[in-house]
Amino acid sequence: MSIPMTPQGGELVDFEAEGEDHWIKLKLKDGSVLMYRSIVSAIFRVGNDPNTGLPIYAIQSSNVVRIVNVPKELIKKKQTSSYG
Repeated sequence: MSIPMTPQGGELVDFEAEGEDHWIKLKLKDGSVLMYRSIVSAIFRVGNDPNTGLPIYAIQSSNVVRIVNVPKELIKKKQTSSYG
C-alpha cells in the first residue's frame, strides 16, 4: 500500500472498515453487466464547516470495476493490418 497524500492542512484519521465487502451490480441499457466497489485507503479531517461546526472529511479511495457480462454484438475483435 502506498503512502497517502495528505491534503494541505489535513490530518490523517485512522479508521476500521466494518461490515461486508459490498459490490454494486450495474445493469447497463446496452445489456452489459458490471460489478463495482470503492476501496477506501485513507481518511483526512480537513477542517470544520463554518455554518454547522461539523468536521469535514476527505476520503482517498480506488474504484474497482469487473465486467460480468457483455452482449456478443458489443465485442469488437482486434483488426489485423496487412502491409503490402
